[in-house]
Amino acid sequence: MRRFPWILTVLTALALCLLIGLGVWQVERLQWKVGLMDAADAAAAKPPAPLAEVLGQGDLEFRKALMVCRGLATAPYVELQTIHDGKPGVRLISACRPEGQDFSLLIDRGFIPEAVSARPRVIDSTLPLVLVGEFRTFSRPNGMTPAPSNGRFYGRDTEAMAKALKVTGSVRPEAVYALTQTNPEIEALKPSAPPAAFTNNHFGYALTWFGLAIVLAGFYVALLRRRLKKDTP
Repeated sequence: MRRFPWILTVLTALALCLLIGLGVWQVERLQWKVGLMDAADAAAAKPPAPLAEVLGQGDLEFRKALMVCRGLATAPYVELQTIHDGKPGVRLISACRPEGQDFSLLIDRGFIPEAVSARPRVIDSTLPLVLVGEFRTFSRPNGMTPAPSNGRFYGRDTEAMAKALKVTGSVRPEAVYALTQTNPEIEALKPSAPPAAFTNNHFGYALTWFGLAIVLAGFYVALLRRRLKKDTP
């Protein structure tokens, strides 16, 4: 009679533990992602509040803040190459030191299609502009991102943009997307925040890992039964 396949059994058990562990991990990720999406929806549903109030509430992601930015309509800007609604173009990024704060924010004033050459004028001004902006976090550019050239950026790099705009003092790391017009004289400049880039495929991944575990267990049982059947006189 053949010996029991201990090595195969141990390897199968280890593989099953790995596959089931990956499936459980994906279920945990699913719960985390659902919670994250619910929190983002709740934050996005809140009405705009004064900037100082929003800053005092902790997590800023998707929060809308009401602020006053002096001279923003004619402030210097850099361009961020991007695609919006399937169209290539740029977003205009300017610095703003909100009234009553000791830091600056980089304000995304909106999107302009590539085919439009119109740009806001740039002059020194202290004219106050009331703005509703939405806070968003983002990933830093990686090594594959092209270097900025002639005031045009290809990744949202807060430090490099602030330096190009000659901002002094501290700058908050979040992006602030204008939701109200900064330059109504330029119709092509559309203020907007991009949609939430959430993907939730963890349920499918969990089913895949658990399915592989079931297939492996079935294959092992079938192989063992075939082996035992051969050993039976």
